[in-house]
Amino acid sequence: MSARLDVLPQEITDELSGLQDEVQAETFADIQQVIETEFSSPLTAKYVDFDPTPVASASIGQVHRARLICQDANQTEGEAQTLAVVVKVQRPHIEEIVEVDLAALRVVGGWLYRYPPIHKRANVPGLLEEFGHALYEEIDYLHEGKNAEMFATNFKGRQDIRVPVVHWSHTTRRVLTLEDVQSIKISDYAAIEAAGIDRAEVANRMFDAYLKQIFEDHFFHADPHPGNLFIHPLKKPGEMSAGSKTPWELVFIDFGMTGQLTPNVQVGLREMLIGIGTRDSARVVKSFQTLDVLLPSADIGQLEKATSLLFESFWGKTAPEMMQMHQDEAIKFVRQFRGLMYEMPFQVPENMILLGRCVSILSGICTGLFPEFNMWTSMVPYAQKLIQTEGGSTWKVILQEVVSTLQVLIALPKKTEALLNRIEQGNLEVHDPELQFRMRRVERGQDRLIKAVLFSAFLLGGIQVYLAKDYWVAGSLGLAGLITLVWFLF
Repeated sequence: MSARLDVLPQEITDELSGLQDEVQAETFADIQQVIETEFSSPLTAKYVDFDPTPVASASIGQVHRARLICQDANQTEGEAQTLAVVVKVQRPHIEEIVEVDLAALRVVGGWLYRYPPIHKRANVPGLLEEFGHALYEEIDYLHEGKNAEMFATNFKGRQDIRVPVVHWSHTTRRVLTLEDVQSIKISDYAAIEAAGIDRAEVANRMFDAYLKQIFEDHFFHADPHPGNLFIHPLKKPGEMSAGSKTPWELVFIDFGMTGQLTPNVQVGLREMLIGIGTRDSARVVKSFQTLDVLLPSADIGQLEKATSLLFESFWGKTAPEMMQMHQDEAIKFVRQFRGLMYEMPFQVPENMILLGRCVSILSGICTGLFPEFNMWTSMVPYAQKLIQTEGGSTWKVILQEVVSTLQVLIALPKKTEALLNRIEQGNLEVHDPELQFRMRRVERGQDRLIKAVLFSAFLLGGIQVYLAKDYWVAGSLGLAGLITLVWFLF
């Protein structure tokens, strides 16, 4: 929420931003005890220097600067250099705290799962299982170190992306020692501009890096909040010639929460990106089906119409432009697709919870860096790239589209004949979502009216019988009225 500058007022995001990496720190004595317990040796035996004041403190652990001895093979015996590192240390008893929190969530999730609209659209136990699995991976620093190395391998050869080196000799399940790469926090806009770096370029590079992670590597950094992303200038503004741009690196840290995409999700996301890039509503809806985010009862035709209208209304607009759109446009959309919105034919697949979280945070960060950032147009080059590789060449894709169009034209006479036959037989059905919605409202109104009449009859009858001093019958009628009232309300 602290990163959602695209949907929340700055007053709220500023207040929440302290939760990114400024949570109240543990005492140094407790942190030292964790380190010494993990290594079974004194702190001074592992680190030459260790700063007791943390540079960042989050909910699971906190980070301290330190130095360790770096013995080089070319050095003579007795010679040693020190290396600047950051040490990430878990809070004491964090596993027990996480277990208690998850147990509480499971209880509440069990209650929610009994509510029919939620039960219909989300496997709450499955979502909590996925969330719990991600949390337990996040408190395993050995797993995080392996994730960092995999991420670095995927971006090998990219001089504009940097990942800290893991020092395995000083790493355990609860202590992680990394190369010190901390620089300008990605949300420190004043420092970025002072370094001579274009904020729009930062937003575009970060978005491009995530498109690569999702659509090429199928392995992504799932926690891109501002506390985990830095900008590292490779030169100072004074060292640059007039008019030249400052070279810089985008630095990723904290790989405790990562996501891997299954083949099914990969295909669905590919379809969605191409559909959005080409404004093909049918392809977008097809991607929803592949990703398993639609209920079996979903009206595909209505969804395609709604998606087409959304493209017409919102495609190409930046977040500020969409927020400033007149409410009449939203009201028009709601009226036209009221039945669809009432049904809400979407469900939440548990294997996409991390991706959804990641994309929502990414949208907020990009908008914060560059308010005019346009996610739609930023997707187009990548969609074109996928189209070119989809069938081996652009000509194959064009040929497929031509064949598809010819198939529609060939089938058109038969479909026309079938339509005319149904009209002659009086079997033509017209689906009007607005009419269906109004009919449902009428049916609900009648249902409520019947219950209200029953309640009134039981209540008035009970009162009359009570006044006649027939208390048993009056009590029975009163109980029936109470049951009817509960039925009416719930």
